Amino acid sequence: MRFGIFSFVTDEGIRPDALARGVEERGFDSLFVGEHSHIPADRQSPYPAGGELPRMYYRMYDPFVALTAAASVTSTLLLGTGVALLAQRDPIQTAKEVASLDHLSGGRVVFGVGAGWNLEEMRDHGTDPDTRGRLLDERLDAMKQLWTAEEATFHGEFTHFDRAVAYPKPARKPHPPIYVGGNSRHAARRAARHGGVWMPNSVVVPERVGKLMALRDEFAPGTPVSVFAVGSKNEALLEAYAEAGVERITLLLGTRPEAETLSRLDALVEVVEKYR
Repeated sequence: MRFGIFSFVTDEGIRPDALARGVEERGFDSLFVGEHSHIPADRQSPYPAGGELPRMYYRMYDPFVALTAAASVTSTLLLGTGVALLAQRDPIQTAKEVASLDHLSGGRVVFGVGAGWNLEEMRDHGTDPDTRGRLLDERLDAMKQLWTAEEATFHGEFTHFDRAVAYPKPARKPHPPIYVGGNSRHAARRAARHGGVWMPNSVVVPERVGKLMALRDEFAPGTPVSVFAVGSKNEALLEAYAEAGVERITLLLGTRPEAETLSRLDALVEVVEKYR
């Protein structure tokens, strides 16, 4: 079982290059960063975790800019989007960003995607929330064509292009691994459909790990599971994930200044050492 780090990288916390260097130096295999293009001030969608929307949601760097900074100071660290909101992104431009980062980093991109929960945000991008699942699947299909074909052609319900030439191609062949966020059966199925990895958010108590894995077995049998945003204080939960055979636990790291963040990373090393 591998361990990665997820953090909301913002203009008020540690810089993404300093964070990435610290994560790699301490032996974690990956760094995942989130995405929200903006937060509409007239908020209607409830925060999934309950309560007020935390400050860092308003201040995130663009994930591909942050991960490029991370790539420039590391050599082995996997660079993950956790998650890119592809249903509100242009697929041609996003394919270019992913391929460019993968090419420059030597094949270290993990492309995490999700349908999103903030309905106002996606509407501002012209996305109908009712069709975001179909849209996400189609955009992934279109991007795979752009990554792999010399001349890509795609005609779907939402996306159309003829004889498109898109370079650079990703360094990893046929393309970077696709990690699908979300805890629903739809997300698990989507991961299987795209030959990727299911990346559900962490459950709260160990007793629910079995139900999570049963959902995978029913709707995406054989699909690897990488659990996202796991708290480090519940040792029984970490044990349950280890026993369930998940491929990675991505630990949640709070958004803090550099010195405090690196100290917290040192503490996380002690937590995971017994599983390495």
